[in-house]
Amino acid sequence: MFNLVLLQEAANTAANSGLFGGMGENGMEQLKFWGMMILIFVVFYFFMIRPQTKKQKELQKQRESMKKGDKVVTAGGIYGEIKEVQDTTFIITIAKDVTIKVSKDSVYADVAEAQAAEKK
Repeated sequence: MFNLVLLQEAANTAANSGLFGGMGENGMEQLKFWGMMILIFVVFYFFMIRPQTKKQKELQKQRESMKKGDKVVTAGGIYGEIKEVQDTTFIITIAKDVTIKVSKDSVYADVAEAQAAEKK
């Protein structure tokens, strides 16, 4: 009977001292957990964070290159033409003798107008 207990203890010791040198089942579970967490972060970075920052940089470049006479659309859906460019704002003409002052962060290039110009 005593020999059977010694054999079982030797088998458990051999199983727990595998690749990670006696780390045990709890240590292996922690290693798997942290490995999965790192993998999830990498997936989030490459599929969500990186493309979004790239898109924001392109939009910022586009806003910096806007000049007087460009057709634009505000975040509120108002179409107009840039009359004046200031440090953080645009003065936009939306109708005859009607101008509005809009933050640069809420202005986008008029895509339909740009596509029509490319076709000509």
